[in-house]
Amino acid sequence: MSEWMQIAIRSVSLIAGLFVITKLLGKKQLSKLSFFEYIVGITVGDIAGTLSMDIELNIINGMTSILVWTMVPLIIAQISLKSKGFRNFVEGNSTIFIQDGRVLEKNLRKEKYTIDELLEQLRKKDVFRLADVEFATLEANGDLSVLLKTEKQPVTVEQLFTKYTREKEPQTVIMDGEILDEPLQKSGYTRQWLKTTIEQKGYGISDVFLAQIDSKGELFLDLYDDQLPLPEVKDAQLLLISLKKCEAELEWLSLNFKGERSFVFEKQARKVRNILKTLTPFLTQPE
Repeated sequence: MSEWMQIAIRSVSLIAGLFVITKLLGKKQLSKLSFFEYIVGITVGDIAGTLSMDIELNIINGMTSILVWTMVPLIIAQISLKSKGFRNFVEGNSTIFIQDGRVLEKNLRKEKYTIDELLEQLRKKDVFRLADVEFATLEANGDLSVLLKTEKQPVTVEQLFTKYTREKEPQTVIMDGEILDEPLQKSGYTRQWLKTTIEQKGYGISDVFLAQIDSKGELFLDLYDDQLPLPEVKDAQLLLISLKKCEAELEWLSLNFKGERSFVFEKQARKVRNILKTLTPFLTQPE
């Protein structure tokens, strides 16, 4: 067989093999690559290109090498789905660049980001004034996510007929069925409040895949079982949630202050607790 014919057969075979490998890796590999996935893609492509051109190389050995490089990210992806700690180690965490409208220079230096690069990324998001940004974070894949200040966001029907408040980034308090204590504390809530609220909706912590609390105190749930109906949030529920948040914040303040201020906060927390005991039976009744 002539040399060009061998190269053609090897190339077609490798193209077919790479197509199968791409299907196995999934659509995520075609959109946003992690640092590790980027390295794997370059290496597999380099091995395939070398095998197709150099007929002296053993194609079986080359395919074995490609399969090994393919299986490693597949195994890592499966472990990442089950372990958030491992996922954070492999893929990294997001880094906050702007919080409450203020640029966090320390985080910029940590990611080796200049202010010029930050402004460039904001312009790509059609944001030309730094003063318009409430929150911005650099995601693990290198993308910049931006939340505009409430007054700079597109107008919605809700904003036309209600008084708006300053909006902050929502906090993810449950991920992969596990409670995340740090964002829960930032939201001003306790584990007990979270468990109680979810139970009132008819679910348990183990049923929840993802949960977020927004700046209004509304709890969004995404369940493992997509067939289960999600509860509608009504005015009575929002009032109950707000009262519980008020109680949790007062208790938190009483623990973080000493002396007379701690006593005052604890006293007010008890008052809110008594109001909750009185109103809960009425607010939880079906309409």
